[in-house]
Amino acid sequence: MGHLITLATSLNQWALDFEGNYQRILESIRIAKERGAKLRVGPELEITGYGCLDHFLEGDTVLHSWEILGRLLQAEETQGIMCDIGMPVVHKNVIYNCRIVINDGKIIFIRPKMWLANDGNYRELRHFTPWRKHRETEGHFLPRIIKTITGQTTVPFGDAVISTFDTCIGVELCEELFTPASPHIEMGLDGVEIFTNSSGSHHELRKLYRRVELMKEATLKLGGVYLYANQQGCDGDRLYYDGCAMIVANGEVIAQGSQFSLQDVDVVTAVIDLEDVRARRASSSRSMQAAQAQRYQRIEVELALSKGVSEEFLMMDADKPKPARYHLPEEEIALGPACWLWDYLRRSRTQGFFLPLSGGIDSCATAVIVHSMCRLVAEAASRADKQVIADARRIAGEPEDSSYIPSDPREFASRVFFTSYMGTENSSAETRKRAKDLSDAIGSYHVDLNMDSVVSAIRNLFSLVTGFKPQFKIHGGSTAENLALQNIQARLRMLLAYMFAQLLPWVRGRVGGLLVLGSANVDESLRGYLTKYDCSSADINPIGGISKTDLKRFIAWAQHNFNLPILESFLNATPTAELEPITQDYVQADEADMGMTYDELSIFGRLRKVDKCGPYSMFTKLLSEWKTRLSPTEIADKVKLFFFEYARNRHKMTTLTPSYHAESYSPDDNRFDLRPFLYPSRFPFQFAKIDALAARLPSQVAAHESSKAKTE
Repeated sequence: MGHLITLATSLNQWALDFEGNYQRILESIRIAKERGAKLRVGPELEITGYGCLDHFLEGDTVLHSWEILGRLLQAEETQGIMCDIGMPVVHKNVIYNCRIVINDGKIIFIRPKMWLANDGNYRELRHFTPWRKHRETEGHFLPRIIKTITGQTTVPFGDAVISTFDTCIGVELCEELFTPASPHIEMGLDGVEIFTNSSGSHHELRKLYRRVELMKEATLKLGGVYLYANQQGCDGDRLYYDGCAMIVANGEVIAQGSQFSLQDVDVVTAVIDLEDVRARRASSSRSMQAAQAQRYQRIEVELALSKGVSEEFLMMDADKPKPARYHLPEEEIALGPACWLWDYLRRSRTQGFFLPLSGGIDSCATAVIVHSMCRLVAEAASRADKQVIADARRIAGEPEDSSYIPSDPREFASRVFFTSYMGTENSSAETRKRAKDLSDAIGSYHVDLNMDSVVSAIRNLFSLVTGFKPQFKIHGGSTAENLALQNIQARLRMLLAYMFAQLLPWVRGRVGGLLVLGSANVDESLRGYLTKYDCSSADINPIGGISKTDLKRFIAWAQHNFNLPILESFLNATPTAELEPITQDYVQADEADMGMTYDELSIFGRLRKVDKCGPYSMFTKLLSEWKTRLSPTEIADKVKLFFFEYARNRHKMTTLTPSYHAESYSPDDNRFDLRPFLYPSRFPFQFAKIDALAARLPSQVAAHESSKAKTE
C-alpha cells in the first residue's frame, strides 16, 4: 500500500528575470515541503522563463541557468524533496529544452524534450533541437560550477524513467501530451505510475477543456497519476500563460489550481493512493500489452515518496475526485486580459494606463477589463497579498513607507487609469455622455475635449500648400477626400493620446508616464477596418485577439456581474466610427461601411486560419452553410469582398499593436499568422473559379422561404 502527497505548481515567471524566477521556484519548494510533499514539479523552462525566444541562443542564458541551478542545489529548501526543474541545456554543442531532476544536492537525471511545439505562437525548433534517441541515455558532462557543488562529473541525459523505493516516475514536456503517440503511453505500459508534465501553455478562449480532457484520457485507459505544472502570467509578450496546475488520477481530476490569478506562486497538492492505480491496471488486456512493452532504462533513487505504513499513514484520507472547473468565455475575457495587464503594468514600471474612450463598445470593453484588473487588485489586497500591495503602492506613486491599501477598485482606478473623450464636430452627444458615464462608474480620471481646432489646422495647412480643400462625400467630395478627412481625425487622436499619456501624471503632480491602450478587436484587424496609426496604434491592446461577438457577450455579462448598469447603453448602440458628418439621412455605421457583419467576419476568420481555407474552398464550405439565406452569387460576392479587403489591408497587420492573444483566428503578423502583406488582392484566378461555380448553381433561398412559410 502507498498513500503519497503529490504536487504541481504554477509560477508567474518572467523571461530573463533569473533572480525573481529563482525566488519563486524556492517559494514553491518551501510550500511543497510544508505540505509534506516528496516530489515538486514546476513549469517548462522555469529558470529562464518560457518566452526568452532568441535569447535561448545566447551562451549567457545557459550559463545563468546553471548558476541558478547551482544555488538551488545548495539551498536548504531543496533537501529532502525531489524537484523537477526546467532550463535549457547544451549537450554536445546542441541546445535542448530540458527537465533536470534533483534530490538532496545531486542531479539525478536530465530529460530533454522530444516533441517540440512549432506552430501557432510557438517556434521551439528555432531555438531547440528535439531528442531523437528514444529510450536511450548518454552521459552528460556537467559544468565545473555544478561539479564543484555536487561532486558529480557526468549524469544520465536522455529518455529514461526514475525508480524510487515505492513507485516509478516518467517525464513528459508540454507538447508531448498533445501528440498522437504521447510518451506516457509506452511509459505507462512499462510500469510508470506517476507522469509529470511541465508546460508553457498559453490561454486561448475555450481552450482549457481540451487540455484537461487530454490529461484525463492519459490516465483513464492506462491508469496512473498525472501531475501538470504550467507557467502563469505574462512573461514578456502577447501571451498569457493560464496556470491551472492539475493532479489527475485514473481519468478523474483530483486537484486543480487557479487559471487566472495575481499570485506569483500557486501550488496544488493531493493525497493519492497508489494502490488505486495498481488496481486500475489489473486487467488482462492491459497486462498482455504491458508484458511486451519495450523497456525504459530505470534510474534508481534511494527515496520513498510515500510515508510507509504508520499510524499517520493509516489515518490519512486520499483526496476524492471532483469536476474540473471551467470559466465561461465571458469570465475568461474578464480575467485573462486583466491579469495580463497587471503583469505588464507592474513589470514595465509605468504609472498606469491611458485609454481614448469613444463611447463605443470596443473602448468600453477595454475600460471594463481595466476595471476588472482593479477589482482583482482589491481582492488580492483584502487577502493581504504582500506582492500585489507593494506593486500597487509603487504604481500609485506612494512613498516607500506608505500604509496605503488598494481596497476599493474605483479609488485605485482613479490613481492608475486615465481616460479621455476626444470629440469633433462629427461626434454625437450620446457617445460623449456614454464615455463620461462609464468613466464615472469605474472611477477613471477622465478628460473631455474637442479637437476641431487641431483638425482644422491640418486641413487648412493642406489647402494652403495645394490650393485644394478636401470635402466629405456628403458635401460633394470624392472617396479619396472622404477617407483622408476621416484618417486625419483618427491619426490626430493617436498623437493626442500619447501626449496626454506622457503629461497627465505630471499634471497631477506625479513622476513617470502611462501606457496607451488600444481597442481594436480581432475582426476589425482581420478586415483591416481601421486607420493605420490611429488609436489602434498603442502600446498594448487587451482586446486585439477577441471577436466583436465575444466582446458583446462580455459586456452583457459584466453589466450584471460587475454591477455596471451603464453598459446596457453600449450594447444597444449602433457601432460607428463617427468620422463623417451626421445628417438627418446619414449616420456612419461600421457594418454598412464594411459590407459584412461582425458575425460573418468571425466565420471568415475561422475558415481562413483554423480551417486553412483559401477563397475557393471558403466559398464551397459556405455554400452548404448559407445556402438557405443567400444565393450562390451573393455568397460569392461576400467571400470575394472579404478576401479583397483582407488582402489590401494586410500591411496594417505588420504594425499592429501588441495584443493579448485570445482567439484561434488572430491575424497577428508578429509570429502567429505569417502571411505576405503585398497580395494580388483581386485574386483573378481564384475569383474566376468562384464566379464560374456560382453561376452554375441555382439559388435555394426562395424554396427554403416557401417551405418555412408552409411549416409556420
